[in-house]
Amino acid sequence: MTQTIVGVLRGGPSSEYEVSLSSGSEVLKHLPEGYVPIDIFISKQGEWHVDGHVVQPQDILKKVDVVFNALHGEYGEDGKVQGILEREEVSYTGSTSLASAVGMNKAMTKKILKVHDVRMPIHMVLHKNDLCSEKVREVFHTFPQPSVIKPLFGGSSVGVRVARTEKDLTDALEQAFTYADKVIVEEYIQGKEATCGIVEGFRGEENYTLMPTEIVDTSGTDVWGYDSKYSDDMHSMYCPGRFFDSEKKEIQRLTKLAHEVLGLRHYSRSDFIVHPKRGVYFLEVNTLPGLTEASLLSHALVQSGSDLSEFLGHILERAMLKV
Repeated sequence: MTQTIVGVLRGGPSSEYEVSLSSGSEVLKHLPEGYVPIDIFISKQGEWHVDGHVVQPQDILKKVDVVFNALHGEYGEDGKVQGILEREEVSYTGSTSLASAVGMNKAMTKKILKVHDVRMPIHMVLHKNDLCSEKVREVFHTFPQPSVIKPLFGGSSVGVRVARTEKDLTDALEQAFTYADKVIVEEYIQGKEATCGIVEGFRGEENYTLMPTEIVDTSGTDVWGYDSKYSDDMHSMYCPGRFFDSEKKEIQRLTKLAHEVLGLRHYSRSDFIVHPKRGVYFLEVNTLPGLTEASLLSHALVQSGSDLSEFLGHILERAMLKV
């Protein structure tokens, strides 16, 4: 039987380092028969390691047939590592460098989807240089409140907070600016939190949408943050979510639309808020969603009758076929 050498990228210099290590560990554990892995660990300083030794990307990439990109956040999800893989002409999983860069930029994503009449919270972008008491006061009194503050780039809800007072807004901006030079301020919409994954060429469909998942945060906070996401006792998942049929169909439609118009590849996951009266609001897209045991995509795959091993084999096959 012919064996395929898979380089599994994990770790990386982003704030999602720990999540990436876990995703990569699950990928290594569940690779289907016929795939031989090389565990490529990337340090927080951006150095590539194999078997405890520092290696040059071009050297180790010559030894693999395909790369599974299990990185998250900065460097791994924003087009940088994709650019390295493209220069070395290595097949890899996930979106291309350009689509990754667009999907990572929350404002750019919203700008593109606005053309397609996608309902989204009102938003604005602030630069680190804008952080002064006068600007914060202006934003608080002219922008819909309460508001959600997020780093413009990044995932796993790192640095995300809800502001209800002017002091909240100042504190939230200061925290968000520790992760990025630009932040996005969004109108806070209360409702059911939802997410939906999509897998290309799955179950005989060009773009197969998984069942939407409902997330119930039990941490007592206003937003489902990083700690809640990766702690089993701070949230509950319902897949399929407790949505009306019309809401479920709209979530799936928007998931497919976002994946297609942003030019994403292989798989992605989109997040939503479902307001009880105003309907479904698109929040953001995840071009490389987590694959840990606690990850939403992993749970949705199981509910679809699949599992991580089948998913990995399917995605690796598409990567090697360059589709």
